Amino acid sequence: MDRMSKILLILITLSLLSCTNNAKYDIIIKNGEIYDGSGSAPAQGDIGIIGTRIEKIGDLSNSTASTIIDASGLAVAPGFIDMHAHLDPILELSNCKSAIRQGVTTALGGPDGSGPWPFSDYLDTLEEIGVGMNVAYLIGHNTVRRNVMKLENRAPTLEELAEMKRQVGQAMDEGAYGISTGLKYLPGAFSKVDEVIELSRVASDKGGFYTSHLREEGLGLLPAVQEAIEISREAQIPVVLTHHKVVGKPMWGKSVKTLAMVDSARALGLDIKIDQYPYNASYTGISILIPSWARAGGNDAFKERTSDPSLRAKIKEEIVFNIKNDRGGNDLSRVQFARVQWMKELEGKTLKHWCEMKGLESTIENGADLVIEAQLNGGASCVFHAMSEEDVERIMQHPQTMIASDGRLVEPGMGHPHPRWYGTFPRVLGRYAREKKTISLTQAIYKMTRLPANTLGLKDRGLIKENKFADIVVFDPSTVIDKSTFEEPHQYPEGIPFVIINGMISVDNGIFKNLKAGKVLRKQNALKQQ
Repeated sequence: MDRMSKILLILITLSLLSCTNNAKYDIIIKNGEIYDGSGSAPAQGDIGIIGTRIEKIGDLSNSTASTIIDASGLAVAPGFIDMHAHLDPILELSNCKSAIRQGVTTALGGPDGSGPWPFSDYLDTLEEIGVGMNVAYLIGHNTVRRNVMKLENRAPTLEELAEMKRQVGQAMDEGAYGISTGLKYLPGAFSKVDEVIELSRVASDKGGFYTSHLREEGLGLLPAVQEAIEISREAQIPVVLTHHKVVGKPMWGKSVKTLAMVDSARALGLDIKIDQYPYNASYTGISILIPSWARAGGNDAFKERTSDPSLRAKIKEEIVFNIKNDRGGNDLSRVQFARVQWMKELEGKTLKHWCEMKGLESTIENGADLVIEAQLNGGASCVFHAMSEEDVERIMQHPQTMIASDGRLVEPGMGHPHPRWYGTFPRVLGRYAREKKTISLTQAIYKMTRLPANTLGLKDRGLIKENKFADIVVFDPSTVIDKSTFEEPHQYPEGIPFVIINGMISVDNGIFKNLKAGKVLRKQNALKQQ
């Protein structure tokens, strides 16, 4: 090559490098401390986004962009993935504000056995209306059992089991990521383990996983964990112990044993994981205090049973037992009403307060009578303050624990919700990582991003890496915190100024933009969508 040719080649190379350094991006996030989600130490750098993807990571100081976000002094992380979300109000609250303001960019719906049906039709509707964040769904065991058997307390016939298996298979083919159970709820409480194994095999054969609201989380917790492990072994399916917790004072501290059971199962080659919300109070219907047999057949059947003095006495006796030993925490003031359609003034008040309103002595026996009355009136949702903080922290520290809200989409004015609906992810970052140092910030982000992405099989999300989808959260590690409380739940968190979903800025310098930037994710289209 002659001298002039060499000079020309050098000039072309320099020109190309200059073009690269001055590339035009849609968004540049500059000067941030990048936590890539892998669990590795953070690194200072810039991120260039074009369209829906991360195009470049590095020094982009010579590059230009339509929008530049200065993340000096801020942490930049993958968007948080909520592994347990009650998305039921999404047709009304499709902008998903209460989740996105927490930094959630992807959420998994259909937990506790309550997946949508018809499955594909529901996802099609979401695509038509648009969604604020990415959403994926599980098919619910309770859903298909109710479709086939209503609320009957018996084993399925061979024909009924075959139909349930067909429905699970159909949902998997239509995009479900797996199957969920709510074995504490109706009608799942009426199922035996063999039924759950058979349905889980269908999900396993199609590449899905299994999440379990365990059959018991109080006195029967250890056998319930063992049942989930058995399902994993027999169905050859990955299992997530969802919203794993220890309920009721007699069981406090038993997370030592449940976590040891998880470790033992994993040592045998089973894929057992956990998800958890960072609060020592749960949220569910007040019917959780009522024995499942008493609710078989629905509320009319329950009403008929409570009109029989002997049956009512037995129902009350078992409610008293549950208040003392399970969700009731042995104290009526630990049962706090959240959503009460038939008596709004009870919302935020306790079962003890209701006794006082009615001029009754605040005994557990009187509380049990009011539980029956509440159910006869149509039920109520309650917060149950019956967990130990030590168990919460111990479970959080386990290497296979993911962070999940168990939260319902909400907006101010809608009842008296559990604060996790507004504050789960910033609470972990602020209270448990920064203040209590229960886990490190790097660990917290890993538990919110790559670990759940791996569980779901989302290969293009959960990491800050070139060519991945631009789902990104920018937060201030020195100030990020939840503000929602049990007394005043309708409060958005602080310290999360930017949330980017599929390359669109959904929270811009603290202002929610009300975009429909999310995608409806379907498992069978994983290579195309995720």
